[in-house]
Amino acid sequence: MVQAPPHELSVQNCVPIAQKELKVDLRKRNNVHVIEAVRPDAPVLLYAHGFGCSQHMWRHITPAFEGKYRQVLFDYVGSGQSDPATFDPVKYACLQGYVQDVLDVCDVLGLKRGVHFVGHSVSASIGLLAAIERPELFERMVLVGPSPCFINHLPDYQGGFERKDLEGLLDLMDQNYMGWASYLAPVVAGEPQGDSLGGELSESFCSTDPMMARIFAQATFFADNRAELPLVTRPCLILQHRNDALVPTAVGEYLHKQLKGSTLEVLDVTGHCAHMSHPHLVTAAMQRYLSPA
Repeated sequence: MVQAPPHELSVQNCVPIAQKELKVDLRKRNNVHVIEAVRPDAPVLLYAHGFGCSQHMWRHITPAFEGKYRQVLFDYVGSGQSDPATFDPVKYACLQGYVQDVLDVCDVLGLKRGVHFVGHSVSASIGLLAAIERPELFERMVLVGPSPCFINHLPDYQGGFERKDLEGLLDLMDQNYMGWASYLAPVVAGEPQGDSLGGELSESFCSTDPMMARIFAQATFFADNRAELPLVTRPCLILQHRNDALVPTAVGEYLHKQLKGSTLEVLDVTGHCAHMSHPHLVTAAMQRYLSPA
């Protein structure tokens, strides 16, 4: 079995290794699905799921935009119904590997500009990095529960966790993967929807290959993309959960200050997955933000 990278790997400085040119069916690799719009020139919504999740988590959001937007859904390699045979533990040891997935999906669909990116949790950072690399590709960014860094760097930054806490979480993954999933899922779900949503999240975590999940978890929780934030030129909507065990409200305020021209909206939600627990709040915020002035 391929070994997961050690805790000491500095994922924010991970430099992706040049990939060999392979003839890969990218639609199959990333399980790409498109909900077509009425007009062929309709604007595009590209949804990117969080760690341990899949495109299925957006099912409560997409109906609100059917007909008016061309909606693109996909799974990162190693998640959901993606092709596990294409997983590269080196490529996906840092967020840049997932950034490449986003760009590859856009390329295979012939998307060149005007994409509205909707990313949950770590996908918010992935989307911002993609927008830095290809700013002409994106129109606006919708960030649901974003965090550029989960680790505290006091007194200047409150990410929510001490490094040793996250190392302990990864140790639990190594020792008891099912126990880790059972512990983390209700924390992510939050109360009072912990039972139903927590069960769905736990099932999603458990259905993911443990080795692939371990690598994505380390890339997620040990990334630090604060230095890249001033490089973002696309307008952003930050949707912060009011009571989020993973992302303190201070993170949303920090992002709002660092992302020029951004809009911060605090949702009266407990948990880390408003698009699943309170989709009406997310769709309403998106509609306000995306509608022409």
